[in-house]
Amino acid sequence: MESECIYNLLQLPANVEPPVVDLAQGEKKKYLQPDSQKNPKFKELQKALMEWINSSLFREHIVVQNLEEDLFDGLVLHHLLQKLASVTLEVEEIALTASNQKRKLAIVLEALHQRLQLEESSAKWNVESIFNKDLLSTLHLLVAMAKHFQPDLPLPANVQVEVITIESTKNGLKSGKAVEQITDCNMDSDQQSKVDIFDELFKLAPEKVNAVKEAIIKFVNKKMERLGLSVRNIDTQFADGVILILLIGQLEGYFLNLKDFFLTPSSPAEMLHNVNLAMDLLKEGDLLNYPVNPEDITSGDPKATLRVLYSLFSKHKRSEDSEETKTEAGN
Repeated sequence: MESECIYNLLQLPANVEPPVVDLAQGEKKKYLQPDSQKNPKFKELQKALMEWINSSLFREHIVVQNLEEDLFDGLVLHHLLQKLASVTLEVEEIALTASNQKRKLAIVLEALHQRLQLEESSAKWNVESIFNKDLLSTLHLLVAMAKHFQPDLPLPANVQVEVITIESTKNGLKSGKAVEQITDCNMDSDQQSKVDIFDELFKLAPEKVNAVKEAIIKFVNKKMERLGLSVRNIDTQFADGVILILLIGQLEGYFLNLKDFFLTPSSPAEMLHNVNLAMDLLKEGDLLNYPVNPEDITSGDPKATLRVLYSLFSKHKRSEDSEETKTEAGN
């Protein structure tokens, strides 16, 4: 049953000390068990959400590194809502005082609830919890946004955390322990394959990584030979974005004005500009099926670079093979 999937109430073990809290009678609060934050799937969820936010907002030069610290004041949530839902809100861009930050956050969350068609009372977060940097509330909020605005976003399935619940009663504080669900118990098989394809490759079959790289290099060089360019090292030669931009143009059949990017970038900022432009082109062409942080490309992260190149390879290699089959059939 869904209710059993979401909450499984347990007794608080004797060796777990409840947090020291000051609650009004009848008030209840919950806190993340510290050990829950060490769970690999919990960390994976945070990483996936941060990559999603950063890939959505890279044109605004917004980079999130910590979900609690970077989202509490409403600035990032405001930009994310503008990007995903084309919502324009009458709020100050940067709120400096705590009262203004909280007021801005309240306006952003109200607009978000309207888009999600969600009553505030039924949400698993509120202004106070987000503003107070409650990680559990922040994750519930972001997962709800992702499911609504980008339902195909690959997130780890069945992420659960243990929480300590503290309730103030007439007889004093009552403590308990619960297992709370953050993401759904089930995940679409196609979505699962998007999550696992490179994670599993690097984790379970590292010996096959070089074979994949060689196949992609062969494909890239075949497309780039007319420009007199060749690739020997995937990890380094795509970091400045130049070959990536030229490759996209070759595959998609258009030429970019040289004024739009740096042909010989001389700084990290110019490299990032190029990669950001390449990410834009991939998204416009619906070619990127997994969120990628542009800074991972500029730093030479092999998994991020392969994800991008494989998106191009999988589309155009299939098209190429299909054309060859038709030609052979015609002959």
